[in-house]
Amino acid sequence: MNQGYNFWQKLFLFCLGLFIAAAFCMKWMENDFLQNDSLFTIIGLEITYPKEKVVSILSGLDDHVKTILRYHLSFDFVFMAGVYPGIAALCMMAREKSYNKKIKNILLLLALLQPVAWGCDIYENICLLNWINVPVIGNEFANYHTIVATKWLIALVAALSAIPSAIRWKRKIE
Repeated sequence: MNQGYNFWQKLFLFCLGLFIAAAFCMKWMENDFLQNDSLFTIIGLEITYPKEKVVSILSGLDDHVKTILRYHLSFDFVFMAGVYPGIAALCMMAREKSYNKKIKNILLLLALLQPVAWGCDIYENICLLNWINVPVIGNEFANYHTIVATKWLIALVAALSAIPSAIRWKRKIE
């Protein structure tokens, strides 16, 4: 049995546990994301809401909802520790199963890009945490959206590239 594959598989399973635990905790809090009796979403704050709506939401939060949102973003740091190393491990598992040198190189590149996506996610959380404290968003909002989009692009391309390979191909025996 391939030692490299076993290492990546164990790392993936550990990260999957972190991912699931943190996702459960974050999902549990989402029903408390209320501003003026209307639910708002993290995805909205990340991607879909315009700057004015983000400012409106964050400036209208009561202390309880601000606390819940801060907890959610804190759990998101744990979630990140599961997601990005987990995606990297998944890419490496798929790489171990591949015979094609180009595919192996692409999967390695996608694995190596996960710290970039992780850094983008950290930046995103720091922005949101700062804006919760002082809901004034300057010209950095366009940059914020670019960084959030970069995070999603890197993570999704890697995961969607690795999953079929990790599931479908037989492991290479060396």
